[in-house]
Amino acid sequence: MTKTVGGVLLGKEHQVRLAFSCLLAGGHLLIEDRPGMGKSTLAEALATVFSLAFKRVSFTSDLLPADLTGINIFHQADATFHFQPGPLFTQVLLADEINRASPRTQSALLEAMAAGRLSIDGISHTLPQPFFVIATQNSLDQVGTSSLPEAQLDRFLMRVSLGFPDRDAERQLLRGVGSPVESLQGVDDQVLLRLQQRCAAQYCSEQLLEYVLDLVEATRRNQEGLSPRASQGLVSAARAWALIDGRDHVLVDDVQAVLPAVVEHRLDAGCPANAGTPLSTDLLERVNALR
Repeated sequence: MTKTVGGVLLGKEHQVRLAFSCLLAGGHLLIEDRPGMGKSTLAEALATVFSLAFKRVSFTSDLLPADLTGINIFHQADATFHFQPGPLFTQVLLADEINRASPRTQSALLEAMAAGRLSIDGISHTLPQPFFVIATQNSLDQVGTSSLPEAQLDRFLMRVSLGFPDRDAERQLLRGVGSPVESLQGVDDQVLLRLQQRCAAQYCSEQLLEYVLDLVEATRRNQEGLSPRASQGLVSAARAWALIDGRDHVLVDDVQAVLPAVVEHRLDAGCPANAGTPLSTDLLERVNALR
């Protein structure tokens, strides 16, 4: 399936595989890049190949929480309130340009991401499962954007950046070689749930878990460091990466492959440096994987 989506998003095999790993691990994905780089295309393609309900919301500065969650509407016929669900009640939500919305609106999305349910007028509503948020944000140098708070960043299992395609891939785009999203064939909607169950059952040795603990501990020496949610997410993402490789066990290479996407936005507080060594690269160099 990664190759299928790769035919839509040309030249981005690694980023597509990271997105699949995030979905199989049951996390949420943050895609940061400039406009027109294929962020929305990737989100819609993931929903299509797994036959998941898909909705897109543009996060503008005037977007209200009720615009996401829905509202209770009074029906005169029976003199009762009926809940009208908002776009959050879907399986794949594309939160487009999330860092343009107000903190109040973002907090409504945070509850959904954290708990898989929403509380509206004192009544709890369960969201469809699986529930997967793909949020896109433009670079902080774009007009009208602001950085996301650390608590919200920590809810995203991964952050990826698509970047510009290489020359050959862009040449194919200009020739119209890439497949449109509409041409993708979706599998049964239960396939994803079964894959997620297999992902959770991937074997991790004690030595591998010790390596993850070493990585996490190294971040906590001179700063606040990675949270337990981050360490759990790192193992879950590595399990998904191994499953895509066709293995039933996780290797150190799997952890190292997903680590930048899982921890970088937590280490740099959502403000990646334009130059210099990424913090995750420095972390991998400092922590010895050989025990």
